[in-house]
Amino acid sequence: MKLDNLPAGAIDWSKFSSSTNLGKSGTATTRVRELGKIQLRLVDFSSKYVADHWCHKSHIMFVVSGRVVIEHQDGPKFTLSPGMSYHVSDDSGAPHRISSRSGASLFIIDL
Repeated sequence: MKLDNLPAGAIDWSKFSSSTNLGKSGTATTRVRELGKIQLRLVDFSSKYVADHWCHKSHIMFVVSGRVVIEHQDGPKFTLSPGMSYHVSDDSGAPHRISSRSGASLFIIDL
């Protein structure tokens, strides 16, 4: 991947408004920054969060705090704790979704 026309900069996430979305259970509170063809997100998942959909998009995720489980529709699960990351490309296998028992904060890059 090559990031063309991406100016150097810093992001103060506290200055971005957030939106809260309901999951199958719990909530996800998201702050978003669009930079050309990529989207950066800082997402806070509540305790007992379970996504309400299976996702087909590519992501790179980094766990800032808490713990999440990435579940693939065809069975495999990945448990991530602080300092761990997860990556998946568009349409590379089964759809995936996220859940968190005790809550978590993730930095996510969507390509």
